[in-house]
Amino acid sequence: QVTPVESGGGLVQAGGSLRLSCRASGFILPHSIGWFRQAPGKEREGVACISSVDDTTYYTDSVKGRFTITRDTAKNMVYLQMDNLKPEDTAVYYCAAFEAFEKILKLEAWRYDYWGQGTQVTVSS
Repeated sequence: QVTPVESGGGLVQAGGSLRLSCRASGFILPHSIGWFRQAPGKEREGVACISSVDDTTYYTDSVKGRFTITRDTAKNMVYLQMDNLKPEDTAVYYCAAFEAFEKILKLEAWRYDYWGQGTQVTVSS
């Protein structure tokens, strides 16, 4: 029904910027779209999410002030602007989504039903 497709990863130096893109369509209910990341040997971590209801957002503490999630409804796109990147941001980044009958803004991986294939972000020091 919904298959997110993300892109925009790459290799950058510490302090640099990248913008990730996620295309996702086919929703029939209100939904949350989130970005998660997973580094080798580590747990999958929620990064940011945005609600389709009112574009409110939520960020994990480690990226506040550096990352910005936005949505372009007309283009079925969600973006993650990443500034002042740090080596610890290195991971595979996944776009994910879930639908619900009400607004739910959470970064809990178990809630998300639809996942993209991931895009690699590498930050060198």
